[in-house]
Amino acid sequence: MGSTPDILPGFWGVYNESSEGNSYIGLITREDGTWENIGQRIRGGVKKDECYKFQIDVAHSDTYEGYNLPIRLRIWGGTTRCSKDQLLGEIGPVKNSEWQTHDVQFYAKQKINYIILEAYYMKGLMTPYKGNVLIDNITEMTPCIRASLDVPMPSIFPKG
Repeated sequence: MGSTPDILPGFWGVYNESSEGNSYIGLITREDGTWENIGQRIRGGVKKDECYKFQIDVAHSDTYEGYNLPIRLRIWGGTTRCSKDQLLGEIGPVKNSEWQTHDVQFYAKQKINYIILEAYYMKGLMTPYKGNVLIDNITEMTPCIRASLDVPMPSIFPKG
């Protein structure tokens, strides 16, 4: 049986301070090969054939009720609610217990109306496992300037 994303801190043994405000989101992966995600409509959407950017803070908890291994965060764009039409970027594996800000930049191959943040396993592991990622302080998507369309996307650059 699945579960929903968690609003933290204070539950499931997770007491990390938020990077902004009073709360943040926790997503997990499970041993049965399932994982959590959360989505949001993008105000105004993003246009096809244009570059966009935003920032997101991520961290990991070593005390998440047994879901303690590092995982990746995958960021999807969709044309409709719950659709994963374009992988916009990946972060991780997220091993840091302190918040780390990541700059996410992507080129929209189609009009995107929704974003989905998805917990997912580390690359190269063949067996599903219990892991977590913490998410906070996501900024609004804004257009970016690209020097060339030949720049591979998605690209994620840790800040700092």
